[in-house]
Amino acid sequence: QVQLVESGGGLVQAGGSLRLSCTASGRTFTSFRMGWFRQAPGKERDVVAAIDWTNRKTNYADPVKGRFTISRDNTKNTVYLQMTSLKPEDTAVYYCALVVGYGSRWSASGAYNFWGQGTQVTVSS
Repeated sequence: QVQLVESGGGLVQAGGSLRLSCTASGRTFTSFRMGWFRQAPGKERDVVAAIDWTNRKTNYADPVKGRFTISRDNTKNTVYLQMTSLKPEDTAVYYCALVVGYGSRWSASGAYNFWGQGTQVTVSS
């Protein structure tokens, strides 16, 4: 099993920044992808960004391109989501997730094997 623990959420004014962290523990894999998803009240869970652990290839959803940056620290088994120029519509619970291998579409939430508990991000106008 894999445990994913997110941190770094909070309340920020529009235009501000936050950095989310997600640390993985438990089983290890040679090839895997980690992603960030978010879910606003009454809405479906949407992909935000993902990073392939081995080659650091990244992908972003259109609403966050140019504002969010996903990165990882292999020594800490941690993936980060640096969020800048935050907007009220970024308000959501943010989840990190892990999928073993690279055979699935990066944005397919159903493909991810393990999920964190989520961290709340609230952006005030």
